[in-house]
Amino acid sequence: MGIMAKTLGMIGCFAALVGVAMGAFGAHALKERLVEAGTLEVWKTAVDYQFWHALALLICEIIRFEGRAKDAAGAFFVVGILLFSGSLYWLALDGPRWLGPITPLGGLSFMLGWCALAFAFWRTKANGL
Repeated sequence: MGIMAKTLGMIGCFAALVGVAMGAFGAHALKERLVEAGTLEVWKTAVDYQFWHALALLICEIIRFEGRAKDAAGAFFVVGILLFSGSLYWLALDGPRWLGPITPLGGLSFMLGWCALAFAFWRTKANGL
């Protein structure tokens, strides 16, 4: 296992852990504040996308083939979690409104990650998994 795969696996596990914690935090400690502000759905969206892309990072670690496309996919997923979920968390907590335009950049990063991962699968031999 290469250092990049090991790193992506560790980041994926950490992102999943934080996703679960943020979900619980939003559902319990912040629920009243988020409901009053009308941002509970924003918080839930951030948690959902973070968790799904934490799993995507684990996919990047689990697949056995190496290559720049797989590494790029992992990097895009990390950036997407930070920009998309991070900006939504902050916006739900009354963060500055200039964060709004950052959220789509995180979504774009997620899409680029999925494209890169698809390319990595396409480039590998059928028995390369």
